[in-house]
Amino acid sequence: MLTMKALFLALVLIALTTPLAAAEKFDADLAKRLGADERGMKKYVFCILKTGPKDAEVQGDARKEIFAGHFANINRLADEGKLAVAGPFGKNDKAYRGLYIFNVATVAEAEQLVVFDPAVKAGVFVAELTPWYGTAALMAVHETHRKIEKPRE
Repeated sequence: MLTMKALFLALVLIALTTPLAAAEKFDADLAKRLGADERGMKKYVFCILKTGPKDAEVQGDARKEIFAGHFANINRLADEGKLAVAGPFGKNDKAYRGLYIFNVATVAEAEQLVVFDPAVKAGVFVAELTPWYGTAALMAVHETHRKIEKPRE
């Protein structure tokens, strides 16, 4: 519960402070590249991945393979610009496992993306999707993350 509240608070703070700073130093080219409207915002679809009905059944090498595909799918979607943010939740009593914020305007578009996630296909996760309106600055997260992620040795 605390993790979800903290995430929500962080996203609200980003959404509230970004337009204030943008008013002083508006960058029309950046706004266009990130898909921002006149408020510096855009439509997304928020996805909560919850524990699926087959989570306990998938074990061993099959589970490793599914999660390798899950992470590869996340990277592919981010590289294609279809995923703004993704990440796991900490332990909680709601069966929340992770989240996606899809860079699409409708739930129908997001459904077409989430069905390819190997963990969703295997029933390890189920996806709950809802429209969300947030700062277009989220579209710069992937590029920034690549710069701060330490290479694996």
